[in-house]
Amino acid sequence: MVFQKGGCVYIVTNKMHTVLYVGVTSAITCRIWEHKNKVHPKSFTAKYNCDKLIYYYFYSHIEEAIAAEKSLKDRSRDYKNQLISSLNSEWKDLYDTLED
Repeated sequence: MVFQKGGCVYIVTNKMHTVLYVGVTSAITCRIWEHKNKVHPKSFTAKYNCDKLIYYYFYSHIEEAIAAEKSLKDRSRDYKNQLISSLNSEWKDLYDTLED
């Protein structure tokens, strides 16, 4: 039997909501902590101060999450804004709602 690990698609933004970054991970709490602490200082998210988690969605298989990430990256900014607002109308930072 092959163990399947789940994954999560997420969107982070900066303080003024001018930049959106779509990512995928199998360890959401750890990954967002890395964004908040600029563990990779030369990364896109560090450069544009994207450390506010405003959207995430879990998938039972990482392959599904990767496919969803690719699809979401191809969508318009307006589509992403509507998606975020439909689940997080105030664009609050969801980091503290994550469970380990």
